[in-house]
Amino acid sequence: MKANKLFIALSLLAVVGFTSCRKQFAELNQKPSAVTLEEPSFLLTAAEAAFETNDYTFWFYNQAVFAAWSQMGTTGIFSELTYVMPTGVNRQTAYINMLSYRNQIKKYIETYDHPESQAYGAMCGVLAIYGALYAIDINGDIQYTEAAEYRNGGALTPKYDKVESLYGLFVTELDDYIRIFQDDTQVVVGKQDIIFNGNLTKWAKLANTLKLKIAVRLYNNDSAKAGQIAQGVLSNSAGYIDSIEDAFIFHKADASTGGDLAYQTGNSLNGYISGSNEKVIDFMVEGLDPRVRFFYTKNGFNSKIIQEFIDEDKYGDLPPFVQDNIILDEDGNFEAYKVGEPWCRYQGRPVVWEMSDEYYALKGIYFDYANRYQLTKDDANKSYSLFSGVNEEMIRGRVDFTLPTIPGGPVKQDTEDVPWWGLYLGAGETNLYLAELANLGAISGNAKNYYERGVELSVREWDYVAGKNKIPYYGKTYDYDPLEASIELKDGEITAMLATDAVKWDGSMEKIYLQQLMNFTMMPNEMFVTSRRSGYPKVGSKLLPFTEFAKFQRTAIPRRFEFTEPLPTDIMHDIRLANLKEQGFTLGSNQSGTGFTTTTVLNTERLWQDKNAPQWGEGK
Repeated sequence: MKANKLFIALSLLAVVGFTSCRKQFAELNQKPSAVTLEEPSFLLTAAEAAFETNDYTFWFYNQAVFAAWSQMGTTGIFSELTYVMPTGVNRQTAYINMLSYRNQIKKYIETYDHPESQAYGAMCGVLAIYGALYAIDINGDIQYTEAAEYRNGGALTPKYDKVESLYGLFVTELDDYIRIFQDDTQVVVGKQDIIFNGNLTKWAKLANTLKLKIAVRLYNNDSAKAGQIAQGVLSNSAGYIDSIEDAFIFHKADASTGGDLAYQTGNSLNGYISGSNEKVIDFMVEGLDPRVRFFYTKNGFNSKIIQEFIDEDKYGDLPPFVQDNIILDEDGNFEAYKVGEPWCRYQGRPVVWEMSDEYYALKGIYFDYANRYQLTKDDANKSYSLFSGVNEEMIRGRVDFTLPTIPGGPVKQDTEDVPWWGLYLGAGETNLYLAELANLGAISGNAKNYYERGVELSVREWDYVAGKNKIPYYGKTYDYDPLEASIELKDGEITAMLATDAVKWDGSMEKIYLQQLMNFTMMPNEMFVTSRRSGYPKVGSKLLPFTEFAKFQRTAIPRRFEFTEPLPTDIMHDIRLANLKEQGFTLGSNQSGTGFTTTTVLNTERLWQDKNAPQWGEGK
């Protein structure tokens, strides 16, 4: 979890720039043996700085549809357009960069006979597999075994590898990397490793734990093999990620000069990240889940603003859920909350179909944003957020926050740029996978213990990350509303959460999968994959139901993105086209913006790993 200092960030940028120039001029009028190869420790730093699976384009294109398809989020109104493909998607090809760095390090070791540097290549290899799993989740078959080798004399047009073969290959490679990490002859410059500061024990745990991601993805198609892989994780001497200290959590730099290295992205995601789902928020609040405070923002209705609505004779304009939660004194003024801060400030958007009777019934209450939730005082006008949104400061470090106050009230802001901390693979995720596999009988172990440990560690890890990202209200209330409550994890909250009906262990698969989904709220690819492979949320659930719409059937909700025929000018045209046909996909037009008129094909023509998974809402 330890990060590098600014001078390392600056040095790696210089290395990357130098590498880029070398790629343009390498081997011109030179013998291959005369070409200088980059030193592995610097290549590792450059690779870790470039490592990214959830970049701006991912949030811009993928996240909103992932949330809509799985019903883990909503913009407030579902319509047929909600399920239509965007004109562009993030295809998750970032793993190629990691393969390139791994292969460059391998070439260096072979050229200069430095076997003690293999750990650097193994680190890049682990990152490549992490990214490749995401690429497979979206693309199915990918280029891997022949990819990123052209610089070293490999293929210019690498072949596509089958999903099922890659899962097995990844396990083999990860075991090889673990052996390298456990080799005491390896020499690593700790300060060049942004992620674990050269701690090879932690790298070995990460490599071993990654195999659980493979196992759960494989389970629907080969449960025996999945169980074998997972049991191997438990018996491997490397151990697995089982504490916050060992978790794959890091930030890339303490500050950036002329770029966004430290902050993830400078681009605003407001409007491109889907909003909260009322049923998800209610499930979390009823379960006393502290993570609702880390993942979502408070709405704009603190007690002082509520009182101002009363003072301006606009009590009737307050949202129904606000009115239902307040106690008025004999004079009609605000006296207290029925359910207090901070829980009362989290409200999701209704899950309704556009232009349905339900929509029209709610339109004036929930969707009249322009007129209903405003205050005017002394010529000052302010509007207030009715719903909780996805907390953007958990995604990027350059977000400004303004505290909601009454018109003419004080201006309280937080404009600090904070280096972004990301959770990529934690002990909560690990233990919830183990709970799933133990409850299915695929591995030995106590599913209840794994489940409760998974829930606890998930809460603690996201609390840790929220604190590092300095999100609004974490450890502070801004001294405006005396009833305002801060949002950091409090003593006793996890115990209380585990005792609620929504979370308490009952041996059901549903609770395990729902807790995985909650853990993945800020990891949309994993959230989508978990929902797709499990069939949760489930129709008719008493915990978190999947909403059915009369005008759009679940069997038409996509399970993959559209694939288009490669352009004739693409040197990979024949290879790519053959692979898409082999995977059994009907292809859309390669003309931008056309797409399918119906998405049924995107539900029935599935990726290999999705072929035996339940339909949306049919929970296994």
